[in-house]
Amino acid sequence: MDIRKIKKLIELLEESGIAEIEIKEGEEAVRISRMPAAVAGGYPHYSPMGSLPMAMNPQLEAPVKAVAAPVAESAAAKPKPNEHVITAPMVGTFYASPSPGAKAFIEIGDEIKMGQVLCIIEAMKMMNQIEADKAGKVTSIMARNGDPVEFGQPLFVVE
Repeated sequence: MDIRKIKKLIELLEESGIAEIEIKEGEEAVRISRMPAAVAGGYPHYSPMGSLPMAMNPQLEAPVKAVAAPVAESAAAKPKPNEHVITAPMVGTFYASPSPGAKAFIEIGDEIKMGQVLCIIEAMKMMNQIEADKAGKVTSIMARNGDPVEFGQPLFVVE
């Protein structure tokens, strides 16, 4: 689906006041929603077809950003002087373990070494291992398995 068409859909959604729209073109699909996920029923629902275009276009992540930002901002608002925040180096989907049902790479309280794999971020069907850029003790994990993340979003706090 052409990015210009997606931008037009966003404009249409904003002008019309419609809460959500889903368009399918052949095997491609895009869902754009203005409703906060908390209103829709607790946790956001991400379909594999709907999340792919969102991961490629930061403008489409605005509805998700509006819901996820208060949690991340409150946790990372004032890091202590001895804390280091590890951020997402790319836009994609956060995975805490190497495969569904497997044990997470790290947990809160784990001691990590520089270069240790912390998580995977899937971007455009590529699995990218995210490594620690500092050794220390993990004090906070700010993303949940399957959450969309954006560039620079805090993922972990290391002490």
